[in-house]
Amino acid sequence: MAPVGAWDAMPGRRLGGEVTVPGDKSISHRALMLGGIAEGTTEVDGFLEGEDCLATMTAMRSMGVAIDRSRPRVLVIRGVGLHGLIPPVGPLDMGNAGTAMRLLTGLLAGQSFDTVLVGDSSLMKRPMERVAAPLRQMGAVLETTDGKPPVRICGGQALEGADHQLKVASAQVKSAILLAGLYARGGTSVTEPAVTRDHTERMLRAFGVEVTVQGRRTSLTPGVLRGTRIDVPADFSSAAFFIVAATLAGESPLVIRNVGVNPTRTGLLEILRLMGGRIGFQNERLAGDEPVADLVVEPAVLRGITVPPELVPLAIDEFPALFVAAALAEGETLVSGAAELRVKESDRIGVMAEGLQALGADVSALPDGMRIRGGRLSGGAIDSHGDHRIAMSFAVAAACAQGPVRILDVANVATSFPGFPEAARAAGLRIEVVPT
Repeated sequence: MAPVGAWDAMPGRRLGGEVTVPGDKSISHRALMLGGIAEGTTEVDGFLEGEDCLATMTAMRSMGVAIDRSRPRVLVIRGVGLHGLIPPVGPLDMGNAGTAMRLLTGLLAGQSFDTVLVGDSSLMKRPMERVAAPLRQMGAVLETTDGKPPVRICGGQALEGADHQLKVASAQVKSAILLAGLYARGGTSVTEPAVTRDHTERMLRAFGVEVTVQGRRTSLTPGVLRGTRIDVPADFSSAAFFIVAATLAGESPLVIRNVGVNPTRTGLLEILRLMGGRIGFQNERLAGDEPVADLVVEPAVLRGITVPPELVPLAIDEFPALFVAAALAEGETLVSGAAELRVKESDRIGVMAEGLQALGADVSALPDGMRIRGGRLSGGAIDSHGDHRIAMSFAVAAACAQGPVRILDVANVATSFPGFPEAARAAGLRIEVVPT
């Protein structure tokens, strides 16, 4: 019997034309949360209708937020104000959405009621103390289970603003602290060891909250959020698979429309350009406070590099695709300082090394990265371990492989990129869903 939840991806270097990808997952999560606690109505255009963001929507609805999604990819959120959420009936199930669980931990730390956050088998293995510890410094009372979910949050606590010095660069931890800071007495600041994505800061400003950024230090002054309009650009992390595919397997330029190009997210572009990639911007503009452009990706021959450490946090979600690019580049690529990849939806260092080795690549997993000696990839079978970005990365690898690649356990791709096989085929990738 054929495996359930699998793809067959075939070799074929013929990418080109135009493609669109779904809305940004990070921005969609944040729009739901901030719109829900704002005063008045917020309209969100371009919402990602993937399972992760739908879990956040269900959670906000269960706490009394009315959300109209009668039009595709458009939400109308009727905010209840900072103190208008109501206790949910039972635990909030965040599915596979690590961003949602961590950010909601911060938001719920300031509520008057108790809550419990749970998730699927993958999410229940992910570390939560990195969020819980700084929130406790602000007066929050919450418990994890051996450092992992369930997360039990005791409401009714008086939070105090604090000055946090983070040891690990994490936009999710920073965002959770800032959301808790909305409910704290006095200002809250976060200093990071490296710059991370700043969607939360930008969106808080759009809702009228005072947020200042000085280098790696972000400071928030509590205030009332006012409903607004949020235009969600296409997700750069979803575009990343087509950027790498068009670079490696293009026969003509590929245009990816309306992509968010926030500089705290586009480290992959800088890395690929250092490797010889040819990616340009057209029609640059702003969607609200987020920079957007059409990306033009031309075929290129890549060469291995040592990835600059300052670019690692700016490309953390794109490393599975980058590892594929490195495996097909000329020479050696070295990635270090990326230990965060060990605690994503899967151990992305271990799983990518395992998969690339199964296709014949010369790779060595490191504690905080990978050493990859570029060459050819053979066909074979890959277990994605239920990680959406691993699955999509090997669909890209197959385009340049010497034989077919079967990719197992792909159901979780729907969490971030519903309709990926169809979009991939439109761009020129040869991928078929294995019948169940």
